Amino acid sequence: MPSVGDHAATVEAAIARDEAARHPVVASWQRSSLLHELDPTKPHAPDRLTDQELKEAQERLGLLVNTSEVSLDHLYQAVGDVGCSVILADKNGVAIARRGAVQDDKTFDKWGLWTGAIWSEESEGTNGVGTCIVEERPLTIHKDQHFHSKNIGMSCTAAPIFDHEGSLMAVIDVSSCRADLTAMFARLISVAVLDTARRIETDHFKARFSKARIVLASSEDSSLPTQENLRGASLIAVDKDDLVIGATRGARTLYGLSNADLENPRPLASLHGNDVDQAHEYATAERRIVQHAMANSGGNVSAAARAMGISRATLHRKLKKFKS
Repeated sequence: MPSVGDHAATVEAAIARDEAARHPVVASWQRSSLLHELDPTKPHAPDRLTDQELKEAQERLGLLVNTSEVSLDHLYQAVGDVGCSVILADKNGVAIARRGAVQDDKTFDKWGLWTGAIWSEESEGTNGVGTCIVEERPLTIHKDQHFHSKNIGMSCTAAPIFDHEGSLMAVIDVSSCRADLTAMFARLISVAVLDTARRIETDHFKARFSKARIVLASSEDSSLPTQENLRGASLIAVDKDDLVIGATRGARTLYGLSNADLENPRPLASLHGNDVDQAHEYATAERRIVQHAMANSGGNVSAAARAMGISRATLHRKLKKFKS
């Protein structure tokens, strides 16, 4: 592991050579140094919120905290035995929930891998949580890719979580301070982190639209990006009238939807480019209502007409029309 002075010199030299266009990590180093005016030799752990500030941050994301608990537990079960800490951070980089082994608490608390710690890029420079927030993509910041020399003993893998409107809501991160963390295991961690992010995103979306029918978005157009290439689960929320009332970031990307598009609900069929024949839709709906009324009345026309609030003669005309 390089010394504090050696790492700082490496960071400063890369920034001076203006390598940001070729190396995303250097681009983050540049932001850390030039935009946020940070010093890579900063000695102390991340700043932390007060208990009251942390409580307020958690309350702002109350639904996410509740819907993510099971997924955080599952992720920790997968990585906790090998000395990893799991953190859920809000869009400001504040760790609002964490999972970790009791025997590792002292170490992770010292490193700042704890609830209330601020891991924004503005505060901590290049790191898993903060850089993921800025770039809105899954990534790993491995050891000396961190900006601050004090963080080069960590390896952090993070993935973004988008809300029901397609905006960045939070970040899930797995950090390890183990010196023997292999590249292969780091790749396995990245798969688990991304899978957890998508699961949390899906659970949160379903909770936001708890009374709606949730449909997996798909496209018959092979030129469009596949679900695996999208950021997050591609889901559509549909109301009882089959109108689209919500879409995840993945579905918005797939269908080119914006918030403005969803302010006026549209038929689900229209997302696939199918023109909706309103006259046919109305006729179909009317036929279904008449059929239900007749079935409920046991075929009694008079009773069915009363249930529908129309005359017996009118119902006879409708039945005759549907038979033609």
